[in-house]
Amino acid sequence: MKRIATAVAAVMLLSACGGDPLTGDGKNEPAPTDTIVVGSANFPESRLLSEIYAEALSAKGVKVSKKPNIGNRELYFKGVQDGSIDLIPEYTGVLLKHVNKEAPEVGADEVYAALQKALPKGLIVLDKSSAEDKDAVVVTKQIAAQYSLKSLDDLVPYCKDLVFGGPPEFQNRPDGLPGLKAKYSCEFKEFKALDVGGPLTVAGLKDNTVQAADLFTTDAAIKANEFVVLEDPKNVFAAQNVLPLINEKKATQQVRDTLNAISKKLDTKTLLELNEKLSSPDKPEPEKVAKEWLASAGI
Repeated sequence: MKRIATAVAAVMLLSACGGDPLTGDGKNEPAPTDTIVVGSANFPESRLLSEIYAEALSAKGVKVSKKPNIGNRELYFKGVQDGSIDLIPEYTGVLLKHVNKEAPEVGADEVYAALQKALPKGLIVLDKSSAEDKDAVVVTKQIAAQYSLKSLDDLVPYCKDLVFGGPPEFQNRPDGLPGLKAKYSCEFKEFKALDVGGPLTVAGLKDNTVQAADLFTTDAAIKANEFVVLEDPKNVFAAQNVLPLINEKKATQQVRDTLNAISKKLDTKTLLELNEKLSSPDKPEPEKVAKEWLASAGI
């Protein structure tokens, strides 16, 4: 935990000082004009999606380079804005909240339309897929039984007694703890900064270090550990359809057609299956899983 806290503190210091979150040297080099730089966030699904985008474009003769595992949205979005990253997989609802904290939209089509209008000049999103991966409040089967939990409404009377775990940024995002407080009056006893839907969060739930946590709905660990995803009737978490966020200058017709073809083929069931492959015992590289899926999808 100490190492995690130190790393988070270092990232926050870089951001506060105006340094480059990608290189850490204060100099953010723009992407080459003849190359699409494909980035990813710091969790396996984002890395996989970025590999799918990169491999598909490369197969069409587009020159690409990769910047995987950059960090959270607060970090990599700066790279997209300054042109050091050209393309990154995103999720409609959380991206909309990032650029407009007050956005009220929650439905898939409404969120997508609002996002297209809210993005800074020079950035666009291409077609959204039907694949959806939402943040969710997750508990173990034992905790769900103990408190009779099926939804976030059921959780409200017990929030003050429970420890919540999740990525550090969940404390401040409008669809994180502030959203749970605003829509459900849910304030937890304590927050533990863990990781982005990773082994620390899963371990925290399993050993009862945390009694509730933020996980992604396509996380293979939910099914593997029989975790319970609590329903969200008040829509703290808006629709989260997967789609490409790209520098408009690099979005040629060929690039658009290639990425839109991916979105057309990608659905939630496929995303779940791909995540299960990533978490299988042999731990295949995201690039291998990406290439296999692209071949099977005929892209």
